[in-house]
Amino acid sequence: MLPPLPYEYAALEPSIDGRTMMLHHDQHHASYVEKLNAALKDFPELHGRSANWLLLNLIKVPKEIRTAVRHNAGGHVNHSLLWRAMSPTGVDAPVGPLADAIVRDFGSVEKLKARFAEVGERRFGSGWVWLVKTQPAGGKLEVLSTFGHENPMLQGHYPILVNDIWEHAYYLKYENRRADYLKDWWAVANWEEAARRYEASDLADRDDWEAEGGRLSEATA
Repeated sequence: MLPPLPYEYAALEPSIDGRTMMLHHDQHHASYVEKLNAALKDFPELHGRSANWLLLNLIKVPKEIRTAVRHNAGGHVNHSLLWRAMSPTGVDAPVGPLADAIVRDFGSVEKLKARFAEVGERRFGSGWVWLVKTQPAGGKLEVLSTFGHENPMLQGHYPILVNDIWEHAYYLKYENRRADYLKDWWAVANWEEAARRYEASDLADRDDWEAEGGRLSEATA
């Protein structure tokens, strides 16, 4: 089901305008949920599975719906993460273990932001920019971009923070000025949620990731 926004449409202004948030959530995100449900309609054995599980177990999804599930479950999961990655009342900077890890791996929060902007601006076409914990590389933090609705979990990375760089996420306010959007976005970045995800990321294996996805799905997926 479509998760509600955790704040009002206009709560993130002036960084993100209320009309963009309304269209983004009520039209774009809703369409991924609708199309995912339609793809799963004739496969009752999958009805109880979370969107995270579907992404992480695509080989178990029937071939005839696999592409639709990958795209629409990805859009659903990514947007569900995005709404929580933003807050109108968040703190200005990370603290605790996440702050320490950022300094360790990037040198400073400002250098992380610069890297985030570089990777986000470089993405050609539609996609996402992520701060991830690279599980296969010993837990180092990295910034990466994915195309379409791909998710870093498919590469073995744990998402910590995410921003949407599809044009529908910013074009009404910023037009083609993606760099300005990426810069202004930090004013609403939810560092508390990022810190929570970082501290919850020490999961033992893939099964735990799926369990985390299932738990989160009760509210968001």
